[in-house]
Amino acid sequence: MDNPTNSMKSTKVAIIAVLAALSVGSNYAMMYLYNVKFMDLIVFVGGFCFGPLLGGLIGVLSWSVYGVLNPLGFSLPIWLATMFSETIYGVVGGLMRRSLAETSIRAGSEQLGIHVFFGTLGVFLTLLYDVVTNVVFMYTVHQPVLTSVIMGVPFALVHVLSNGLFFGVGCVPAIRAVMKTVGGGAFVVPKK
Repeated sequence: MDNPTNSMKSTKVAIIAVLAALSVGSNYAMMYLYNVKFMDLIVFVGGFCFGPLLGGLIGVLSWSVYGVLNPLGFSLPIWLATMFSETIYGVVGGLMRRSLAETSIRAGSEQLGIHVFFGTLGVFLTLLYDVVTNVVFMYTVHQPVLTSVIMGVPFALVHVLSNGLFFGVGCVPAIRAVMKTVGGGAFVVPKK
């Protein structure tokens, strides 16, 4: 007879592999929408559902594939910066689950609150990601700081706003779906 613990571990490994593959596949599918990607949301959800270490691993796995086979080309310093910066989403996702673990979602105004919370969190995480990766890009291509900032603002704005929307709308249903699949606990929100 199968050990239920081994079955659960196999399920989690499979879900993690699926999340990494979904992250990479969605990036290729959306490659014509520059800086509009589901990858960050998927990595965050993986971290929220499986903890900071596995969330970070999903980020590394996703960029280790997408960065090497990037349609825009390959640059080792930029690849390393994006790969390790992507872990921010997974690690923070895992830490958010721990910090939100005291209350469960209720209907009504708290629903809107959790969507706004996740949307705002997505904006701040994306700003952090963009700062790190843009600094590395600037040094890699030897551009002056002012030029990099001016040229990077429209791209960062698109990335930040789209992630704010994706996190605000997508976190709750994606987390519920993954947790239901692996038999996780109740989804949670912050206390007032």
